[in-house]
Amino acid sequence: MATAGVLGGILALTALGGTSNAATGGDGTGAHPKPQTQTQAQAQPQPQTKQAAAQDASDARIKITPGQGAYGVGINGPVKVTVSDGTLTKVTMTAVATGTEIPGTVSADGTSWQPDGPLERATRYQVAAEAADAQDRSATANATITTVSPANDFVGHLSPEDGSTVGVGMPVSVTFGKAVSDKAAVESEIQVSSSSGQQVVGHWLNDARLDFRPENYWNPGSTVTVKLTRDGVQKTVTFHIGRSQISTVDASTKQMTVVRDGKTINTIPISSGSAEHPTYNGQMVISEKFSQTHMNGATVGLMKDGKPAYDIDDVPHAMRLTASGTFIHGNYWAADSVFGKANTSHGCVGLNDVKGGGDGRQPAAWFFDNSMIGDVVIVKNSADKATPAPDNGLSDWNMPWTEWVSGGSTG
Repeated sequence: MATAGVLGGILALTALGGTSNAATGGDGTGAHPKPQTQTQAQAQPQPQTKQAAAQDASDARIKITPGQGAYGVGINGPVKVTVSDGTLTKVTMTAVATGTEIPGTVSADGTSWQPDGPLERATRYQVAAEAADAQDRSATANATITTVSPANDFVGHLSPEDGSTVGVGMPVSVTFGKAVSDKAAVESEIQVSSSSGQQVVGHWLNDARLDFRPENYWNPGSTVTVKLTRDGVQKTVTFHIGRSQISTVDASTKQMTVVRDGKTINTIPISSGSAEHPTYNGQMVISEKFSQTHMNGATVGLMKDGKPAYDIDDVPHAMRLTASGTFIHGNYWAADSVFGKANTSHGCVGLNDVKGGGDGRQPAAWFFDNSMIGDVVIVKNSADKATPAPDNGLSDWNMPWTEWVSGGSTG
């Protein structure tokens, strides 16, 4: 685990980052509920229009305890994977910062898994599970959790990760385990600067989240330094800004234009939110990448005849845009004629793909392979006039600079 510093009495701050290429799944919604905090966020895919895709849905249901995004997880006993209507075929638990795999054991009947021993404190883990039902149809699920700090100290989680390279839209985000009462004291111990010379200002998005960003996106090729100071002891976290990539989704023309370092490198037909479930307008930032993920309507109350309106175990090339569940992802179940012609989703942005995501020639595969955590995706001309709130994922850029500057503890 990359420990970034000790602040505010016994405030431990750990440097965390998004998963860049996880072959795992997590239920989700592209509709726009209230942003979720430290809970499992859901994603809604494009509706299934091919009967074969629906028939391929597995009966196996995987549950990972605790759920996606949990903080303060105990190091003994609370982590468990279970499955109903199926058996587990593979479970991996990995420390995000180091890649170390945690040994674990599947029960004799194949319905549960637990780690073999205690976990490390103040460590972020990713759990990925696979299962099969009686007809050998596969299901996947994942969760990223963070264990409790030493002595259950007051913990802040910093992203992006030390030494990482990210896109120009990636803010510095510190999420605390509980509400911060003395915001000025905490903020004064965190200084963020860029080698580009851009002014960087902190803003409290809520009582437990402090983000830092410049007025405009980071300059490509620059290095961002986060200095954490307490009682004369200083720790430093640095990350690098890669090339600039800004992708603009036009919900009216149903095209996405990908601009890298000021030049258009691709134009991709898309299908965004339907009239009933329009996609957010505004600026969003890729925070996670999943080569495959699970999307289930039941997680957001979308049911039909007592069953989930959709249940797709293997949505390919999925990239999270908001915490409430907006994704840009591959879609293999819709007809090719949909893309560039019709908006059919529940709020996500769909790109043409194949089942399994194995064809690199498909638009979704190209976009996934050419995107990184921190890249910006802008949606315009959607029927939904709302923009995601700044704390809904990494949507900081939707707040005007004057308002951002006024929201620091000393602003």
